[in-house]
Amino acid sequence: MDGLQIALTLFGGLALFIYGMNLMSDGLQKAAGEKMKSILGMLTKNPLIGVLAGALVTAVIQSSSATTVMVIGFVSAGLMNLPQAISIILGANIGTTITAQLVAFKIGDYAWAFVILGFIMYFFMAKREKFTDIGQVLFGFGVLFVGLNIMGDAMKPLSATPEFADLMLNVADTPVLGVVVGALLTAVIQSSSASIAVLQNLASTAGPDGITSIIGLVGAIPILFGTNIGTTITALLASIGGTINAKRTAIAHTVFNIGGTLLFIWFTPYIADLIQFITPGEELDVISRQIANAHLSFNVATTIVFLPLIGVLVKIVTKLVPDRVEIKDPMASMYLDYNVLEQPFAAIHLATKELARMAEFTAEMLVESKKAFLSNDTTAYENVKQKELHVNHLRDMIINYLSSMFFTETVTEQQARTISSLMHVVADIEHIGDNCENIADFAKEKIDNGYHFSDAAYAEIYQCFDHMGKMLKNSIAALNDGNKELADLILQQEDELDAMESEFRVKHMHRLDANECSPEFTVLYMDVIHNIERMGDNCENIAKAVKDNLSFKHFENN
Repeated sequence: MDGLQIALTLFGGLALFIYGMNLMSDGLQKAAGEKMKSILGMLTKNPLIGVLAGALVTAVIQSSSATTVMVIGFVSAGLMNLPQAISIILGANIGTTITAQLVAFKIGDYAWAFVILGFIMYFFMAKREKFTDIGQVLFGFGVLFVGLNIMGDAMKPLSATPEFADLMLNVADTPVLGVVVGALLTAVIQSSSASIAVLQNLASTAGPDGITSIIGLVGAIPILFGTNIGTTITALLASIGGTINAKRTAIAHTVFNIGGTLLFIWFTPYIADLIQFITPGEELDVISRQIANAHLSFNVATTIVFLPLIGVLVKIVTKLVPDRVEIKDPMASMYLDYNVLEQPFAAIHLATKELARMAEFTAEMLVESKKAFLSNDTTAYENVKQKELHVNHLRDMIINYLSSMFFTETVTEQQARTISSLMHVVADIEHIGDNCENIADFAKEKIDNGYHFSDAAYAEIYQCFDHMGKMLKNSIAALNDGNKELADLILQQEDELDAMESEFRVKHMHRLDANECSPEFTVLYMDVIHNIERMGDNCENIAKAVKDNLSFKHFENN
């Protein structure tokens, strides 16, 4: 096998491994579905719980980089503070070791069995989503090991060449070089799991003597340290354009992994002795397992060291990324983050928070339209017009964001239904803004023509505005927290608003008969009352969506 063929086979196997791992990860995410919310819902002020949540999430999605990017998105959106984010990232480093443990099981001989079984479930049971998801996991798992086997076959002739053996000897004898190699490899392929799988396969290959590992455990451990540093590149890239705390979160991930490496690299021979004691056996037979155990032990030990020092870590990254005045464009999104689209449950959560923010703009529009109509306030009229632009802009951004979720391969059927419901809620909130704008236009007409209503008519319009304000406030709270009891209250308030409209129409007719109101004002009066009632219908739709489990309670942010 010539050099070009070896290189093609090696990189082809690596490509299959990464593809299989991504397939498995996507399948696991879809199979877990909304349970991911429960895992992150465990998050409290207790850093230990944050570590557990981070480890569980990463174990499910099989990517510490994905978890870190997701956490940066939450921090950037203001849904999570810096200490909470750091605790989750500490846990993510532990969760990512699961892949290495899976690779250490020598089940490569059964790789094709997993491929066949997964293929059958994935392609022939498409009508049952759970079977399809499990089939995707098995298929990806099988492809992962097929790629691993191909890499192993390519490394055998490679290890026999004196040049490669000398290179591995230099890496093994120079720990710093090993760290650099591991960091660069991971930065290039954007997956520490894939880098460690390559390392496990390489270490399981015999050197020129045909007996010992070509690199050995002592040589492999610094490379392992380097992979932990290289995986932080993804988070650093994801933080670009984010808030100060998002940048601090990414830097904390880097400081944590570099700090762990600087702390433990001096003890590499002793770590190797400990791992060999824990995992005894012939070197070539057990070194893959030893590397997996070293990976787990290193990340657990580093977490134990840094967990009590989260406050210190926060101070360090605050010094590295100092505070500065951030000018927030009011037309910009506050929560939407395209980096987390591959985790739909997280993206849905962010979209829901942005929706609630959009609804808050309409609540402000309601207050301003009320001032414009009841107090002849022309400034309030202009404010309504300006805020309507904000609402429409947010509508477009949220719809684009929600639409983008459909192009990810990790969206479950339930999540797809939720995304569709969110799109309907976007329309309902936007319609509330339109009705507020209509009332502002009625106010302008009233001011321009010098119309004056009777005190009774003003009182009824005021009562409708007041009732609608309470409904909209409750709708925003229900959307934020997924509060079904509050949703029931909104439905009750909508019935009351309908009855109020009917009652006030009758009363206005009586005033007309008694010549207490002018007939030319009737259309304007009815239009205002009707537009408020239509807002109530939109709030009713939001409440029904919440009752259908549209939203979920946001994380602690204290």
